[in-house]
Amino acid sequence: MNPQCARCNLVVYPTEKVNCLDKYWHKGCFSCESCKMTLNMKNYKGFEKRPYCNAHYPKTNFTCVADTPENLRLKQQSKMQSTVLYKEDFEKNKGKGFSAVADTPEMQRIKKTQNQISNIKYHEEFEKRKQGGEPTLQQKPPSPVPYQAPEPAAAAPPPSTGKRFKAVYDYAAADEDEVSFLDGDVIADVQQIDEGWMYGRVERTGLAGMLPANYVEAM
Repeated sequence: MNPQCARCNLVVYPTEKVNCLDKYWHKGCFSCESCKMTLNMKNYKGFEKRPYCNAHYPKTNFTCVADTPENLRLKQQSKMQSTVLYKEDFEKNKGKGFSAVADTPEMQRIKKTQNQISNIKYHEEFEKRKQGGEPTLQQKPPSPVPYQAPEPAAAAPPPSTGKRFKAVYDYAAADEDEVSFLDGDVIADVQQIDEGWMYGRVERTGLAGMLPANYVEAM
């Protein structure tokens, strides 16, 4: 039984039959879908099982890649590599903080706000300490002047001169020949040993010894 023409649907006899694009055509019906120019097996171009001339062949733009087994395998492989690289980078930078955060306008605004909050809290804490009588940085006691040991002949303190001093800071003795006292204690029988140290007796405890001169003031 003779087949039908894909163009005109009439019977195609063997003498005029063209077998192309999985269809049968009359030689005169095998023409371009756009301009109807008669084609042959050498100059036709097929698209979706339809013949076209070279000038009217549809220009196709492939916007997506077909999900063939090979493409799916490559996609999965790329995803696995990205996951591995992310984990390696995370482990490498773990514990180092966020030092590489982009310095965007939003991050700059957040950083500025945090600095302002820190400054406000610092000043509030400073005022609380000042009002509560706690020592501030300027009120901390000075460091004692290093003591230069006197000659053995001058080890004994000179006779009492009767001078009295008042402690302005707490002091804890750092050696056996020193004396401890508290802020406000009265130091009696004070004698100057050198520029940085004195000898005296704490009236509250009755103990006597050397003390730093910059921790007391004359009464």
